Amino acid sequence: MINKDIKYVLFDLDGTLTDPFEGITNSVAYSLKSYGIEVADKKELACFIGPPLYESFEKYYGFSKEEAIKAVEKYREYFSVTGLFENEVYPCAEELLREIKNSGLKVVLATSKPEVFAKRILDHFGLSGYFDEIVGSLLSGERVKKGDVIKEALYRLRAPEKKSLVMVGDRHHDVIGAKENGIISIGVLYGYGSKEELTDAGADYIAENIEELKEILL
Repeated sequence: MINKDIKYVLFDLDGTLTDPFEGITNSVAYSLKSYGIEVADKKELACFIGPPLYESFEKYYGFSKEEAIKAVEKYREYFSVTGLFENEVYPCAEELLREIKNSGLKVVLATSKPEVFAKRILDHFGLSGYFDEIVGSLLSGERVKKGDVIKEALYRLRAPEKKSLVMVGDRHHDVIGAKENGIISIGVLYGYGSKEELTDAGADYIAENIEELKEILL
């Protein structure tokens, strides 16, 4: 284990516990099509996995803030019905969650995805029972930054000691959010972020795969 003080493990969802490629890229393509933008290769949309959607529409397609808000609304037309279930749990992810729970640690979901969708996804895959708290963003667009999500998680956990928490995620947003809240971070390389991205963000630990992640945590 990282240290004997760890009592809470916070997990990102997309790219950390599940591979949401099909659902997210299909939803983004659906939204972009309403703007007359056709995407030839959905792999081009993998950059949307992880960061807040508003930011990605602005960054990669030059949308204004107002356009990005409308694009996210369009995205959710597809995602809320079909896209959220076009998803796959990573092999051994459930086993990892089970072992962490059995070890006596608390498990928390900390995702920028709307909380209502995150709960439905976990329910769909039978994973909800492993989590002591499920924290996400709001459909209104509030609490989308990972730092704000983690802050809300700390509040719901009644502000435990910072040294008792660790954040696990695959993108620099997870690492930066952890740093903003003064907690340890583990970057995983089987998701959608690179080693360079996670290292540059200041990840305290790097795990190549779920087995390595398990060794670090347990």
